[in-house]
Amino acid sequence: MRKRRIWTPGRGYLSLLILPGIFFCAFFIWPLGTVVYQGLFQPRFGFGNYATILASTTHIRVLMFTFRLAGEVTLLCLLIAYPVAYTLSRAGEGMLRVGLAIVLIPFWTSVVIRTYAWSALFQRHGLVNDLLVQAGIVDEPIKFIYNEVGVLIGMTQILLPFMILPLLNAMRRMDGTLLRAAEVLGANPVRVFVHIYLPLSMPGVTAGVLLVFISAVGFYVTPAVLGGPQQMMIAVLIEQYVTRTLNWPLASALATILLIATTLLYLAYERATRRIGGMFGAEAT
Repeated sequence: MRKRRIWTPGRGYLSLLILPGIFFCAFFIWPLGTVVYQGLFQPRFGFGNYATILASTTHIRVLMFTFRLAGEVTLLCLLIAYPVAYTLSRAGEGMLRVGLAIVLIPFWTSVVIRTYAWSALFQRHGLVNDLLVQAGIVDEPIKFIYNEVGVLIGMTQILLPFMILPLLNAMRRMDGTLLRAAEVLGANPVRVFVHIYLPLSMPGVTAGVLLVFISAVGFYVTPAVLGGPQQMMIAVLIEQYVTRTLNWPLASALATILLIATTLLYLAYERATRRIGGMFGAEAT
């Protein structure tokens, strides 16, 4: 008599992970490993590509500019998104749906199309400059593109929903009784916000900051279209090495440095937010 195989939860869950694991290895681990391999082993084994990058002031300047601009975009998105998310979290169901629709509509349009739309608006005789001149606000057209201003505005507009949505989710999940209890106990609105509301919204802040910063560090289209040679980000430089000079090893080394730097910043930020969150939690209790 043949024995029947008994299904166990552990074996069943393991079999469900086989296909996602194969997909993850084929389309993420293998390409990433190839990039790291090219940076280390081509044209010969060693850290020659990394030494070339670190010895070049151009590469250092591009790396510093990339992380500085990503930080500026993240901070600007946070300053804009926090009051927007707060307003939506306090709105009724009808207004909330309208607000969410406005936030999500940009996702229906390609990043490339939105970037070229900003380029058209920011031309010397584009709509923005024409309105400013006709209104008498400025005497001459302002240079919005091929500088840091245009890149900052374009990236902020594109990445803003990635900050609003996590904040809104965290604010909607808050326990309103804690806020009302603080008010009943005599806390003024500023103390309620600093000691209750802000700590409870920190998970949304953390998620939004990570999403926006990591996305901004690897941005390519917007800096390439709206920025100039002095506003080159690391992704644009990698693209030039790949398509123009065909220097794949140096491009791979740059990509690896970007990956390592982003990972280290992520770990540092996670540790800092946990420490700050613990301080806020202890203070709230």
